[in-house]
Amino acid sequence: MADKMLKITLVKSTIGAVPKHKLTVEAMGLKKLHKTVVLPDNAATRGMIQQVGYLLKVEEA
Repeated sequence: MADKMLKITLVKSTIGAVPKHKLTVEAMGLKKLHKTVVLPDNAATRGMIQQVGYLLKVEEA
């Protein structure tokens, strides 16, 4: 599982989102719309995706 990576893109604005969700998105390294980050596929990342999945597009990298 260590070599699997996820490509995560912010596709919906955090304006109007729950403040905790805004902080989660920022903690993932996403600050602007349509920006992409590559994060490891682990339990912590999956938990963040589950919390704010309605704002993201997730693909395997």
